[in-house]
Amino acid sequence: MASATLSTLASLLQSAVSSRSSVVGRATHAMIIKTIDYPFPTFICNHLVNMYSKLDLLDSAQLLLSLIPAQDRSVVTWTALISGSVQNGHFSAAILHFRNMHHDSIAPNDFTYPCAFKACNSLRSPVTGRQLHGLAIKAGQIHDVFVGCSAFDMYSKIGLKDDANKMFDEMPVKNLATWNAYISNAVLDGNPRKAIDAFIKSRRLSGEPTSITFCVVLNACSDALFLQIGKQVHGFVIRYGYEHHVSVANSLIDFYGEKACILFLQAMRKNIEPRDFIISSVISACAGISSLETGRLIHSLAIKSCIDGNIFVGSALVDMYAKCGNIEDCEKVFDEMPERNLITWNALLSGYAHLGQSNMAISLFEQMKFEVKPNYVTFVSVLAACSRAGEVKLGMNVFDSMKLRYGIEPGVEHYACVVDMLGRGGMVESAYEFIKRMPCRPTVSVWGALLGSCKVHGYNEIGKIAADNLFQLDPQDSGNHVILSNMFAASGRWEDANLVRMEMKDVGIKKSTGYSWISVKNSIHTFQSKDTSHEQNPEIQSMLTKLKNQMKAAGYLPDTKLSLFDLEEEESESEVWHHSEKIAIAFGLCVIPPGVPIRVTKNLRICLDCHSAIKFISGIVGREIIVRDNNRFHRFKNYECSCRDYW
Repeated sequence: MASATLSTLASLLQSAVSSRSSVVGRATHAMIIKTIDYPFPTFICNHLVNMYSKLDLLDSAQLLLSLIPAQDRSVVTWTALISGSVQNGHFSAAILHFRNMHHDSIAPNDFTYPCAFKACNSLRSPVTGRQLHGLAIKAGQIHDVFVGCSAFDMYSKIGLKDDANKMFDEMPVKNLATWNAYISNAVLDGNPRKAIDAFIKSRRLSGEPTSITFCVVLNACSDALFLQIGKQVHGFVIRYGYEHHVSVANSLIDFYGEKACILFLQAMRKNIEPRDFIISSVISACAGISSLETGRLIHSLAIKSCIDGNIFVGSALVDMYAKCGNIEDCEKVFDEMPERNLITWNALLSGYAHLGQSNMAISLFEQMKFEVKPNYVTFVSVLAACSRAGEVKLGMNVFDSMKLRYGIEPGVEHYACVVDMLGRGGMVESAYEFIKRMPCRPTVSVWGALLGSCKVHGYNEIGKIAADNLFQLDPQDSGNHVILSNMFAASGRWEDANLVRMEMKDVGIKKSTGYSWISVKNSIHTFQSKDTSHEQNPEIQSMLTKLKNQMKAAGYLPDTKLSLFDLEEEESESEVWHHSEKIAIAFGLCVIPPGVPIRVTKNLRICLDCHSAIKFISGIVGREIIVRDNNRFHRFKNYECSCRDYW
């Protein structure tokens, strides 16, 4: 067999892993059996074990490993199996494989130990963790920076602080990942001063900070009310070019917002009289960080101080309730205001548009025209509402009236809304022609709206044009690559879908990790897909199983068409069932009292299956569930969503 052919087969197996395609992986395995004489070359066997374990097909991976002659099994073979087990949440199996590897007289390396330490961390097993630590010392591996860092992180997460500190102090070399772990664990332990000191020390000893560094340090500054240090960290953020990074920008918003809220509450304890401009500023800070409970507290103080009728305070309250997804209180504050200005009307209008109540937004717009003159911001909300309501004709009339009736020159935000409106209505070709006629250069939001429409309606060729423009404007955004890949996958063009994935890998673009979080008793609980690390994981998994059975009995069928890539039906069903928002909702059902709405936030757009599943969950458990993704709010109640399945 020519080495070039072997290399091609190995690349195909790697491609199957990167695209999470078991069909490609198994087809490549079949080709290997057909074209290569048994026994297979060792490196091909290693690729096969790695492929099956990473795709969560552990039975196949273990079977393959057992068929490899003992003398041909290497640390690479075993590490591939252990790593795949950990990556897919099979932590006990990972420890078992590590033990079998030891019995096979194979010495672990600097890739094996971090996987094993992570498994111990997830299992909350200090005894096993210490045994692994002993083995690493005996093998002379503990001084490796990655092994040492993983041991330190394991001790920190398990709660063995003395062991963690001793491990950190004894590490001869500390890289940026080590310092990030140290700072992060200090914040989690409630010791922000320690985190700040570590950050300052790391600046003297290590390389450039990353987005992770800035996020955890800003959290420390927020927790300890270190305003001046937080401002200095903000300066570092700008210096290193992270001010536009999504997670860092969110951390900055949280830092300044939480700081404002906490300082205000401290001032209240000192009996400092609240003024209208202070109250309105703090309420705006609550809106920025979506802190509904704190916002309600400030609202009660405004009522107590008899300034809730102030137009600036009232407008801030309308905006805060809208941005926190509570449209009932938003409407109540609006209706009770003795006077309203354009900002007040725009706040409610924007709330209706983003909360999926498009008809209410359009009705409000007709009403407000008799009270105030609409401005640039007004038309962004109205056009967004028309788009989500499918009112193409009305939306185009509104767009044309901007300049003709109100003398407002449409901006790129308005053009993006029109493209989205035409695309949602199935008029994808018209949307593309509209872009060609734009007097200004199309931006990311314009091409993104077109790409989203192409995905929904299956216009692959126009979608490719939109994606190519997005790649030029924002080359590091993984979301556009994923949408294009899923478009091709949905139409059965697996090779094209896989090519997009490979291009992402070649230029170093990583798919954004999806996270969902939920606030319970002033604590934030964060989850990612297939997460099993939470301390209440048994209850969460039990709730997920219970919900799944009830939903199937009620007629729920998993929608896997656009959720993943080329997965087989049983595997893709398993994948979508363990998305982060479902896990967060299951946790909420376990700990939040009946009758209280469950509020979940997600950093990415909610997928089709999760949207369908949450509708079923809301009806089965009789609870209102509010999910805020990176695009809009979804209010689920009695098997329905406020977006009317049009988002």
